[in-house]
Amino acid sequence: MIGDKLVIEEYHEENGKRVSAACLPKIQEAGRVFTLTVAGESGSGKSETAATTARELEKAGYKVAILGQDDYFKLPPKSNSAKRKEDISWVGLGEVHLDLMDEHLKAAKDGATSIVKPNVVFEEDRISEETISLDGIDVVIAEGTYTTSLNEADFHAFIDKTYHDTLAHRKKRAREATEGEFIEAVLEIEHKIISGLKSRADIILPKGY
Repeated sequence: MIGDKLVIEEYHEENGKRVSAACLPKIQEAGRVFTLTVAGESGSGKSETAATTARELEKAGYKVAILGQDDYFKLPPKSNSAKRKEDISWVGLGEVHLDLMDEHLKAAKDGATSIVKPNVVFEEDRISEETISLDGIDVVIAEGTYTTSLNEADFHAFIDKTYHDTLAHRKKRAREATEGEFIEAVLEIEHKIISGLKSRADIILPKGY
């Protein structure tokens, strides 16, 4: 997503090492593009963990592409926030083109040389498109709150932090308001959905610090 920023700390570095170590034998066995997800609640460090995992895998000689769930929302960020305020039942899996993310993971596994994916321009509150080359890619990482639900992933990593644990990190990223009754209500809905997907995880990353 254009306009996003990452705040990588030691915790995320350790997560990247854990996930890459768990995946390396499976990548070697796959014989094709390997797909994995990094999921967790808002502010848990999904994007940062995906980035550090990619870095560790690249050190091992693999070429990695990352797909961010934020680009797959059906509405751009500000419009989506307004829709949530209009109807809080909008919050959930239905906000996101998860089917399209799954299609893109399958395309990678099937040997596609490129995909055309949505690309959110945060500050302009719009969604454009971009073509991502998969030529030479060995691993595709899909990161985002609901990515543990993706069926085309070979491996699911889950960050075991609730939204109560992540306030400080959410403030550092500062993409939207992090406090208030409405935000708490949204995060509680997400918490129930995301925690319900935890059982699908192949590795659960500890809360850390």
